[in-house]
Amino acid sequence: QVQLVESGGGLVQAGGSLRLSCAASGRTFGRAFSTYTMGWFCQAPGKEREFVAVISWTTGHTYYADSVKGRFTISRDNAKKTVYLQMNALKPEDTAVYYCAGTTTAWATNQNDFGSWGQGTQVTVSS
Repeated sequence: QVQLVESGGGLVQAGGSLRLSCAASGRTFGRAFSTYTMGWFCQAPGKEREFVAVISWTTGHTYYADSVKGRFTISRDNAKKTVYLQMNALKPEDTAVYYCAGTTTAWATNQNDFGSWGQGTQVTVSS
């Protein structure tokens, strides 16, 4: 597992943008950060945590939830041990706590397959 710390959340008006960052800090438990598939999940008040985006460590392939396709972009900088979520054209329904997660599997979109989690960062989109 890897220790993860998110940042970049905040309050933004509808139509605005935010970029979330997730940095691997300290130990990466014997594995290079580049060998972790990284994902973003979100949890809105009163709802279950749900998948947002993932980037594979083997191929760099990305995949998005339908609700964010065309608006959000996941990327990674292995040298900085950081994964990003660029969020554009934000909507009030994007309001949630956003979590980054890591897994050593080549591909995963189910949160149960991710063993490392950050503490979350709040994103609030006002109408």
